Amino acid sequence: MGSRATLNDVALAAGVSSATVDRVLNSRLPVKEATALRVIEAAERLGHHGARLMRERLREHTALRSLGFCLQKRHASFYRLFADDLNAAVAAPGQPRAVSVIEYIDALDPAEIARRILDLGREVDALALVAIEHPHVNEAIRTLHAEGKPCWTLLSDLSAPERAGYVGVDGRKSGRTAAWTISRMAPVPGPVAVFVGSYRYLGQEVCEMSFRAYLREQAPAFRVLDTLVNLEDDQLAYETTLDLLRRQPDLVGIYAAGGGVAGIIRALRERRPPDPHIVTVCNELTPEHRAGLADGLVDLVLATPTRRIARTVVAAMHAAMDRRTAAHTTAHTLAAQMSMPAALHVVENL
Repeated sequence: MGSRATLNDVALAAGVSSATVDRVLNSRLPVKEATALRVIEAAERLGHHGARLMRERLREHTALRSLGFCLQKRHASFYRLFADDLNAAVAAPGQPRAVSVIEYIDALDPAEIARRILDLGREVDALALVAIEHPHVNEAIRTLHAEGKPCWTLLSDLSAPERAGYVGVDGRKSGRTAAWTISRMAPVPGPVAVFVGSYRYLGQEVCEMSFRAYLREQAPAFRVLDTLVNLEDDQLAYETTLDLLRRQPDLVGIYAAGGGVAGIIRALRERRPPDPHIVTVCNELTPEHRAGLADGLVDLVLATPTRRIARTVVAAMHAAMDRRTAAHTTAHTLAAQMSMPAALHVVENL
C-alpha cells in the first residue's frame, strides 16, 4: 500500500479502532504500550507514512503515567470544574510525569457503566471513578484489581472490597450538619423534607441516614417525611418540590443530599406566600446555588472541596504505582485517611 495506507487500513490490520490509531499517531490520549506497539507494527508493515513518528512518540511517552477518571454528567458545571481540578492536580509541579484521561459516563444502565469503566481502566495505569452502587460496577472494579489496576472511588463510595480507597466528603458529617442547621434555624419544629438523587449513591444514602439520626437523637420534635427521589433532574425536582409545598404548607426545612437543587430553588422562588421561611440546606456552590444563597432561599451550602480531593487522589494513585503493595492496603484504612468534611458556605461568606 505504501504511503497510500490510511488510518483505517492500519486500524484494520492492528485489530483496533481508527480512533486508537489516531491517538497513537497524535499522542492525543494515552494508549497501552502493547496496543501502541501493535498499531506501530501494523503501520510499518503497510508502509504508512506516520509509522516512524508513532514509534518516536511512543518512546517519548513510555515513562509517562496515565491516570484515568470516570466522571458523570458532562454538561453539569460541577463535573466540568472537578475535571479542571483533576487535570491541574495531575500536571502540578513536583508530581511524577503523567497525563490525565477523563471520561464522562452519562449512561444509566449499570452494565454499560461497568463496561465503560473496564474499557478506560484497561487503557490507564490507575483509575478513579464516580459511580452508582451496583454488582456490575463492583465486578468491574474486582476485574481491574485482579489485572493490577488500582481503583479509587470519588465523591460517593462503593462496597467493592477490592477498591483501593475512597476520596471524598464525609457523608455522616454532612448529614448531621444539615440536621443541626435546620433544628437551630427553624422558628418552630415541624415537618422536614429530604431529597436524594438516587438510592444507588452510597454517599447520599449515608447523608440521609445521618440527617435522620441527628434529628431523632437531638431534635425529636422535628418530623422527617418520606425521602423524595429526584434523579438529580432539575425539572423533576421542581415539580416534586411544588407538590411537596402544596401537601405540606407547614414545612420548616429541606435538605437536598443530592442533585436537582436548581429545581428546588426555582420552586421555592415561586412559592406564594414566601413566609414562613423554609430552612434549606443543599450541596455544591454552583452559580444557581450562589443565587439561592444571595436571595435568602438557601441557608447553607455544603460544598465538596474538589481541589483537595483531586490532589489527594492523584497523590494516592502515584503512591500506589510507586509501591504496588499500597494498592492492596485495606480499603477501610485508606477510606479513613481520605474522607474529609464539606466546606460550609452561607450568604455572608460568599
